[in-house]
Amino acid sequence: SKPLVIARGGFTGLFPEGSTEAIGISKEISIFLCNVQFTKDAGAFCVTGIKLDNATNIAMFDPKEKTYKINGKKVRGHFMVDYTGVQIDHNVTMNQAIFSRPSFYDGMSPVLNVDGLLSGKSPPRLWLNVQYEAFYNKHGVKLVDIVLEMLRLYKIDFVSSPEIGFLRRINGKVKNTKVIFEFLNANDVEPTTKQLYGSIVKDLAAIKSYASGIMVPKEYIWPIKPDKYMGTPTTLVSDAHKQELEVYASGFANDLFSSYSYNYDPTAEYLQFIENGEIVDGLVTDFPPTASNSIACFAQNNSLPKKEQVFIISNNGASGIYPGSTDLAYQKAIDDGVDIIDCSVQMTKDGISFCLNTADLMADTTAMTKFMSRTSNIPEIQPKSGIFSFDLTWNEIQTLQPQIASPLGNDFQRNPANKNSGKFVTLSEFLELAKAKEVTGILINIENAAYLASKKGIDIVAAISTALSNANFDKQATQQVIIQSDDSSVLLKYKDIPSYRRVFLVEDKIGDAPKQTVDEIKKYAETVNLPKSSIVKVSSSLLTGMTKVVKEFKDANLTVFVRTLRNEFISLAFDYWSDPNVEIATYIHSVKVDGIVTDFPATTSRYLRSPCSNLNKVATILPAQAGELQSTVLPTLLPPSEAPLPPLEVENVVDPPLPVVINVNTPTALTPPPPSGAWKNVANHALPATISGAFHPNHTFLPSTRLKPENLLK
Repeated sequence: SKPLVIARGGFTGLFPEGSTEAIGISKEISIFLCNVQFTKDAGAFCVTGIKLDNATNIAMFDPKEKTYKINGKKVRGHFMVDYTGVQIDHNVTMNQAIFSRPSFYDGMSPVLNVDGLLSGKSPPRLWLNVQYEAFYNKHGVKLVDIVLEMLRLYKIDFVSSPEIGFLRRINGKVKNTKVIFEFLNANDVEPTTKQLYGSIVKDLAAIKSYASGIMVPKEYIWPIKPDKYMGTPTTLVSDAHKQELEVYASGFANDLFSSYSYNYDPTAEYLQFIENGEIVDGLVTDFPPTASNSIACFAQNNSLPKKEQVFIISNNGASGIYPGSTDLAYQKAIDDGVDIIDCSVQMTKDGISFCLNTADLMADTTAMTKFMSRTSNIPEIQPKSGIFSFDLTWNEIQTLQPQIASPLGNDFQRNPANKNSGKFVTLSEFLELAKAKEVTGILINIENAAYLASKKGIDIVAAISTALSNANFDKQATQQVIIQSDDSSVLLKYKDIPSYRRVFLVEDKIGDAPKQTVDEIKKYAETVNLPKSSIVKVSSSLLTGMTKVVKEFKDANLTVFVRTLRNEFISLAFDYWSDPNVEIATYIHSVKVDGIVTDFPATTSRYLRSPCSNLNKVATILPAQAGELQSTVLPTLLPPSEAPLPPLEVENVVDPPLPVVINVNTPTALTPPPPSGAWKNVANHALPATISGAFHPNHTFLPSTRLKPENLLK
């Protein structure tokens, strides 16, 4: 049977634990996991841990903290057992306990009362997790008696505990409820036996005497090595199943980094536990929609054909996994199902054309370690100084190593084990790869043509045209050739080659595309490539609306590409639920783009091959609706409205004719470059292991179609 989804406190990845919204979104697709705490008068409330401090506003009600010794350790803070149920109900509200998650809903929901939840009209399926028996007993709260009474009064599907003594005391007294032993971290001490959990797991037969299953941190199944890559899987799942013990893996969250092996893709991590080897019986997560979609939409669907006619376009190859524009990045993009591989062409001092993201070598190579003396400031290209490819020869560039970029900062490093892997690729090698691998098409990005001609005596347009002709791309119609530039004069050079598709690259944010400007673009291009920020408006990580830019272009029969989609949750608005699949669905189904430019082609390819990419199917991943989540936030908590984005004017599109190529001493003959050996042994290069209560009276939640639980899986 398919694994269960167990939601810790509901949808806590977005809303406070146990809030009406957290339960409402997750109710139909998961079992609600309540980490129960008890008041001095035996009131049961759902708050993870033993303290109230991070997850509630308790300090506003009672500023005084206390210190208790719990399981051998001194713990300071506010404790549920020091208050009555009435005090908690009337004075304490929930906060988002994880600070990187939205705080808009802090203080708007009461602490979830278990009795209130289960006595309601339509309670969710419940998993009750119980801990700290000795501590509660010491304060006169008899945990075993209270829990057994709750099991007698209400239908509770699961009860679990990390304490063997508690489970033994309820053993034989529980009917129609599964009893689960929860493992904490391997080096933590179990309170009853004083053994390490890492030792207890070696004797599964003993667990069978007091539990019907185990809940374990996911690392017990797929260990993570000190370098943050996946290790060799254990045999825990199969060993437990042999003992007729169910296995539930815990600790999943889209916005908490786990391993570089998953490339910031939460779905890839879920699939590792439900596709490879013996699968688990359930997933415990803060993001139940993503876990549910992984099971219903992506498991066992890797070989299906694409469902939508949308181009998957690489951004310097699979640059989220390998250094961009290298042989490994391009090969990985092809392996991951890309349609169009891209080459941003740069030129060397001796006239060799090669692929790299920008002419400045500092970000994508190790140039700073060898050629700091070649640093220069060229305002025509960029505001900051750099080490530019056209100031170095090809032989000098080949002495450098590629360097993987981390565009979202050092806290979100990409695949450090392969930080400098791969080889630089000349344009001719790129074209030969495209032909050999029979990709759908190639995208050639041309930049700095005017500067190179007027200041360096380099004709980049001629170099590219010659390379394409030498590779016979101008004499075939099998593979699509896309010429992209932000310079209209460059695109004009390719007007007379009807087999080439031209793309106008819009570099700046725009909020409108007037008809006069669109008509001007049509003189040079058939497609526009827009940044995400020109399509979907975002403020404080909330989608606030959509521009009309895509419609304006499409109404003029121009196709539209969007760039650049990434896996890292920090690049995603809260409306996307820290799930790149929801962002992809939004651009395909709501925006209706024709191509997606991405650092991670595998993520988009997997979505487009999923049955859930079809909105007419029973199970589907619904796109985000701009403004929907924002409407659930109190207006006083929203940031001030931002100024509207400027329109794209004709003068932003039309460029002067390309200057004459000056004659400089440096030879610029367009001779074929010496081979870099980029694809030698590429097939043998090791890839990383991969497989990403009651309503509060002051809170109004939008009754939207997307946020209704029945529409999560339509």
